[in-house]
Amino acid sequence: MLKQYWNLLKTTGISPYIWTILGILPFYFIFSQSATTIDIVVGIILTLSFFLFYRFAYFSKSWTIYMWTNILIGISVTSTMFFSYVYFAFFIAYYIGRIQNRIPFFILYFIHLVTMSVAINFELILKKELFLRQLPFIIIVWISIIFLPLSMRNKIVTGRLEEKLEDANKRIAELVKAEERQRIARDLHDTLGQKLSLIGLKSDLASKLIYKDREQARAELKDVQHTSRTALNEVRKMVSEMRGIRLKEELHRIEQILTAAEIKLELDVELPLKMGSPFVENILSMCLKEAVTNVVKHSKASTCLVSIDQSNKEVTLKISDDGIGEVTEADFSKGNGLHGMRERLEFVNGSLEVVSQEGTILIIKVPKVIKQS
Repeated sequence: MLKQYWNLLKTTGISPYIWTILGILPFYFIFSQSATTIDIVVGIILTLSFFLFYRFAYFSKSWTIYMWTNILIGISVTSTMFFSYVYFAFFIAYYIGRIQNRIPFFILYFIHLVTMSVAINFELILKKELFLRQLPFIIIVWISIIFLPLSMRNKIVTGRLEEKLEDANKRIAELVKAEERQRIARDLHDTLGQKLSLIGLKSDLASKLIYKDREQARAELKDVQHTSRTALNEVRKMVSEMRGIRLKEELHRIEQILTAAEIKLELDVELPLKMGSPFVENILSMCLKEAVTNVVKHSKASTCLVSIDQSNKEVTLKISDDGIGEVTEADFSKGNGLHGMRERLEFVNGSLEVVSQEGTILIIKVPKVIKQS
């Protein structure tokens, strides 16, 4: 039981030792300030009542929040006036900060602030020795009365928003997974379903023709063989697209492509690559592939330079060649892949810039942290 209580105190964000000291201090003030046995008994009853009512208030709802909080404020003011003990206000400030409803929070916050401010000023006027000796701590308590409830409420509201955001992200992830499953199912149905049906029909037809028309049966079997190979290639393509493209692998591919096209490749890339996410890396890999394909097809270049610059915020991919250049905005509407590259980059808040000067330079920038627009 004690261990559970200790763990509960740790969740408040304040050291359990501080709570323990604040819970023991009232008895010191009672015995040091009380002149008679009656005063001691009254002080002990007030202290025990405070902690009892504090527990009731902690689990209260609706209008009972006002009742228990005002009782606690009354006990705190009484302890301040008779025993110079102001530290109950710290407990109340923490409790008020945990009130979720906006209206009760501000009402009780101002009631507590005003009553304790009046009580503290009244004690200062009386100039009690024990009260003046603990003046620095009283100032700390008064500042806590002002800021602790606001800080607690802000922390709770922020935590609640973070929980909602986490739930929303989980929901989005589930929807993305569901959409991806549906897409895979559609692709499998469109690519494999029709071809497997065709293979089945042609196999049946070939089995019937094998004794009647062997040439026709052989032709049907060739069609089956061709259709099966086509289906296999499409499945491999689908798996490759699902797996995604790594930038390191794409750099190796473009080196082979440019070598075959007799174009010299110059790399300015720091390895290993530290990308923001596999998704960003996949987008950059596709853009690199498309850009190099354009260099091979249209540039008539002899050299192609690929450089990658990484900062804390973004990745910059630059592809430049010494070809004919003359790329204009109208080329983005043609079928040379520039339009598709720009669409992919806009999806991840990236940008594409084309500079035609002694060849063509493509400057691609992608933020490492993708913000949802």
